[in-house]
Amino acid sequence: MRTVRATAAAVTAVMGAGAAAVVAGRLASDAALKAPAGRPLPTEPRLTVHATAAGRITLTRDLASLRPGTYGLAGDGSHAVVGQVLDVTGTTADTVVRRLERVTHGALEPGDKVWLTPNLYVGDPRAALGLDHTDVDIPGELGPLPAWFVPGARDTWVIAVHGLGTTREHALNVMEFLHRLRLPVLALAYRGDLGAPRPPDGLNHLGGSEWRDLDAAIRYAVDHGARRIVLLGWSTGATMALRAAARSGVADRVSGLILDSPVLSWEATLRALAAARRTPGALLPLAVRAAQGRTGLHTDPGEGPAEPDGLTVPALVFHGPDDTVAPWAHSRRFADRHPGLVTLRTVPQAPHGAMWNADPAAYEEALRRFMVPLM
Repeated sequence: MRTVRATAAAVTAVMGAGAAAVVAGRLASDAALKAPAGRPLPTEPRLTVHATAAGRITLTRDLASLRPGTYGLAGDGSHAVVGQVLDVTGTTADTVVRRLERVTHGALEPGDKVWLTPNLYVGDPRAALGLDHTDVDIPGELGPLPAWFVPGARDTWVIAVHGLGTTREHALNVMEFLHRLRLPVLALAYRGDLGAPRPPDGLNHLGGSEWRDLDAAIRYAVDHGARRIVLLGWSTGATMALRAAARSGVADRVSGLILDSPVLSWEATLRALAAARRTPGALLPLAVRAAQGRTGLHTDPGEGPAEPDGLTVPALVFHGPDDTVAPWAHSRRFADRHPGLVTLRTVPQAPHGAMWNADPAAYEEALRRFMVPLM
């Protein structure tokens, strides 16, 4: 009898440990599958505002606050734009001073917690940039998808789609530049975004299902006069662009891809976000398995990207080795596998989704050279 009870107790303990592991894996996978649009990813550190002065802001000294370039600075109820580093020592050894370009809304006070974001602008194209636009609803499989349409004289359209941690406001960074090229621009909100339908399971599929909303945008563009379409995607938006270019029923209208910080291995990205939430390394495989079970995502073949052999149009990839969310090595491998189609622009010292922010002028010149033959 004693043996039976001991065996039952051991089985119960094992079952309890197994259930706990399942729950832990599920919680760890939430770092990617429930990442809210417009909120900082767990890889982005919170910084403290130490002081502000005319055209200057003092922040916590961190690798993030030392990045070159121009960034949004977001807080709870505030948004500003910061430029180049002015003083690497600041007032104390643990601070850094950057140029404060403008405060968009709210106020920055000493002690406030803030984070750097790729989004320089808030609002719509008219409010942020003075560009006339139309608010349109694109018929998607889950319901209407809100989008901004900025008209242009050409019949080559750019469809812009954001990725992890941002909103369609991310497209505003390059919208003025694209408008100067007289290109119509469609900036899409997709399932899970504010104002867009909620996915049935409430989860982000890292482009695995969201690409169908981009497919709907491509069809909308074709129905409204686009003869050629260039897909511009950041992060998981780049994953969506790759999938749509390979699977859409109107993929023949897609003439080029611009991929910024592409997520070419969802497993690597999920592990990175879970690890940033301080998930123990032993639980990371459980997080991957939990994500597969919850979303139906397939195991990466290790070669990236989502459609490794489906590329048939030229692609311009912006990515850098300092991306801690989507490994740059996958973009390097992608470019090596398609030497005649893929151009890789390596951007150092730039975080995920912020290749433009690191050097806007160089980014836009590369965009111009890529776009000219496609217009």
